Parts: sequence; structure tokens; C-alpha cells
Amino acid sequence: MATIEENVTSLRAALAGGNGAGEKVTLLAATKTRTPEEIARAIAAGIADIGENKAQEFRDKFSLVQGARRHFIGHLQLNKVKYIVGRCDLLHSVDRDELADAVARRARSLGTVQDILVEVNIGGEESKSGYAPEAAREAFLRLRGLEGLRPRGLMAMLPESDDEALLSALADRMRELYEALKREDGNVDTLSMGMSGDWQLCVAHGSNLVRLGTAIFGAREIAR
Repeated sequence: MATIEENVTSLRAALAGGNGAGEKVTLLAATKTRTPEEIARAIAAGIADIGENKAQEFRDKFSLVQGARRHFIGHLQLNKVKYIVGRCDLLHSVDRDELADAVARRARSLGTVQDILVEVNIGGEESKSGYAPEAAREAFLRLRGLEGLRPRGLMAMLPESDDEALLSALADRMRELYEALKREDGNVDTLSMGMSGDWQLCVAHGSNLVRLGTAIFGAREIAR
């Protein structure tokens, strides 16, 4: 079994050539359930961006981990906004207007501007949150108008499928949405798409930020 350090080195080498659009790709370590010690090893090996899925875990680990940009990449409940806003460099999962309003209010109360990504439910899956692809542009422009928010791009999770043609088409559609927004807004620079099971496909089709957990840390231990 490869070590965290070996995995980080291998992944950084694989991403060194950039994405299908010729852009640099950010390697984000998804740190859900990982210990501060494991995270510190990944950072020492070259990881500069880390992301948590759970707000309380983000809060509890915040002072225990140093040396990387902080991201929040999971579904965010309204009553947990206070743990995240003003403390994370990029909030990936703004998936509804109600959350955007709460994040904006919290940012204004802190006298800051929160960088966010607009989450798109690119596969139209009932089990996933996010704006419909056809509503993504309007949502982006609406959220951009909220004082306290600075949308920086889009985030998506592809469906679990063995149909590579389908996944490629969905990834291409995300890239098209991203390109259209980038032409309209100079702050747009991030397309967050790709996890441990599909990151290679996503990078080939234009993702410039991948969120990898298992590929860096190995499989999670299942509590018995």
C-alpha cells in the first residue's frame, strides 16, 4: 500500500501537465475523517489546499492544522454557516439561494467577502443538491449581486456511472457553463470537478480543481 507521501507525489506528477484546456490543476486533499496528523503529512508532501465535508469537523480541526488553504466542500446547513464563513478560503457548495443569503449575511456581519462556488447538479440527480444546469448562469449572476459574496466559479459532482460517454458529455457541459461565466466575470477562475473515482476524466475535460480523499489517504477505516 502506497504511503500518503507517495500518493501526493504521484498525483502531483500526474497533474503537472495541466487539464484539457491547458490550465494548471489544483490538487485539493479531501480530509473528511482524516486525523490532523494525516493531514499534516499530506501538507508536508506538497498539498497546498485541504477541504472538509462537515462543518463541525472543519471547526474542530481548524486550529490543529496549519500550512494550507482551507476549503469547505460538503453540504452546508444554515445553522452551521457560522463555523465556515470568514474562516474558509473557498466555499464550494453554495447550492441554493437560502444558503447564499445566509452566507452573505454572515460575511457582512464579519466585514468580509466570502469567496464561493455555485454548485450545479449536472446529472439532474434527485439525491444531489445544486442548481439545475439551465439555471446555473442566472443563479451565478443573482448571487454575484449579493453584498458579501464573490462567486469564483462552479462546482459539480458527476453521477456514479460506467458510461464514459455520458460522463464526458456532462463534464463538457460543465466546462461550457464555466467558460461562459468566465467571459462575463473576471473573478471566475475555478471549475471544481473530479473526485478519487473520476478525476482523470474530469481533468481531461477541463476541470481545474480536483477533490481527492481516498487517492491521497487510502480507503477509510469502517467503524465496526
